[in-house]
Amino acid sequence: MTETPAITIPADLLPADGRFCCGPSKVRRDQIDAVVAARKTLLGTSHRKPPVKNLVGDVRSKLSELFSLPDGWEIVLGNGGSTIFWDVATFGLVRDRSQHLVFGEFSSKFADACAAAPHLGQPSVIKVDPGSHPEPVAEDGIDLYALTHNETSTGVAMQLQRPAGAGDALVAVDATSAAGGLLWDPAQVDCYYFAPQKCFASDGGIWLAACSPAAIERINEIGSSDRWRPASLDLQIALDNSTKNQTYNTPAVATLVMLDAQLNWMLANGSLAGMAGRSAASASVLYSWAEARDWATPFVTDPAHRSNVVGTIDIDDSIDANEICAVLRANGILDTDAYRKLGRNQLRVGMFPAIDTADVEALTKSVDHVVEQLS
Repeated sequence: MTETPAITIPADLLPADGRFCCGPSKVRRDQIDAVVAARKTLLGTSHRKPPVKNLVGDVRSKLSELFSLPDGWEIVLGNGGSTIFWDVATFGLVRDRSQHLVFGEFSSKFADACAAAPHLGQPSVIKVDPGSHPEPVAEDGIDLYALTHNETSTGVAMQLQRPAGAGDALVAVDATSAAGGLLWDPAQVDCYYFAPQKCFASDGGIWLAACSPAAIERINEIGSSDRWRPASLDLQIALDNSTKNQTYNTPAVATLVMLDAQLNWMLANGSLAGMAGRSAASASVLYSWAEARDWATPFVTDPAHRSNVVGTIDIDDSIDANEICAVLRANGILDTDAYRKLGRNQLRVGMFPAIDTADVEALTKSVDHVVEQLS
């Protein structure tokens, strides 16, 4: 293992909080305090009794408020993260064939799951190299269009839009790193699903999905068919339980407590528009800084495709980005490493709503100092 250069970043340059991970993300102290406060009232109690069911109900209600969901929508939840939801969707949301926009590691996984499902037709895949995103195109025989709001591996975000001519096909959106930090229009989407360890600063282990009336109709249609579905992956079972403010099997209660506390903070600080504004301010700082350096540049060349919640910055090959990250870590600035499978000499910075813009600015000053010392 290469020895980390002995570089000390001056205290006045350091961020107040050095957590910039792209998931799990920075957890606010109030969320931890909420878990401590729940030690005798929620933790270790039955998930079938009113206290935990009320907590689930609060989470569902607050998410509906945060997203400004129209009447008839439901927040559905179950155990497991977004990876589990891809399997759930192959059993309970895709009728026969899906179309997938693939532009990074995570957007490819749902496509792979649908391709492997023996009861589904071969999916249509529209793929581009990492760094941009394709657009959905209406196709005959497609009953679900799978989009990704924010590709966590590359820092590419896309505007969500229902394909013209899509008919009654559903639009399902992987929003794991976007939900709570990027704006979206429910009129363009039928199923907006995510796990809570990014913008919501909670732990993983739960999936949540905002489902439109059309998505609910599809869930019930497939649920009443003779398609075999494992009970733990049955979306109709998840829907039925969710409307009763519970999950099919025991949920991670501490995760729900942290999520609920984060939702309280979000709603008290401008709701989704306020959270998107916080992330946008951080993104402006990061990208402007990179564009002003001759040894750094935003990986995503089209500003319209750049994510406000996950920033990827290419570093000139004359400077080892891994060394920068190692020095930052030694100074308490954590998890700025590039996504491993992307294989680029770059920094990747989480800019979720809980991460203060002042800390992103301090991060850039700290990187400047490290690069100067390494040169």
